[in-house]
Amino acid sequence: MNIGEVAKRSGLPAKTIRYYEDIGFVTPARGDNGYRSFGEKDLHKLAFLGRARGLGFSIEDCRTLLALYEDQGRASADVKRVAQKNLNEIDRKIADLQAMRGTLSHLVATCAGDGRPDCPILEDLGRR
Repeated sequence: MNIGEVAKRSGLPAKTIRYYEDIGFVTPARGDNGYRSFGEKDLHKLAFLGRARGLGFSIEDCRTLLALYEDQGRASADVKRVAQKNLNEIDRKIADLQAMRGTLSHLVATCAGDGRPDCPILEDLGRR
């Protein structure tokens, strides 16, 4: 498969696939013309990586998960540890976003939104 076909089948942009090649996630064969030739194994890895990235795993976590996926002697506890770390990070981000939403919601509610120049939103943003 060429990069266009593997991009279509994996759901990843060609630019992302080239990046994953650069960092060693996939190593497609190269023809005499220098074009990449991806196999089913490459496609499977790319789909795996796309799904993992879609769930918020970092590049390094993806590297770990891919190694664990390919290790038939892996302990599921190792996989769970990586996933739990990611889940904890997602929970932290959600809490941060909820706090941001609460603050912004309060500021929007306190702003008259009329023709007067005073604005609690700008006052709050200007505080140190």
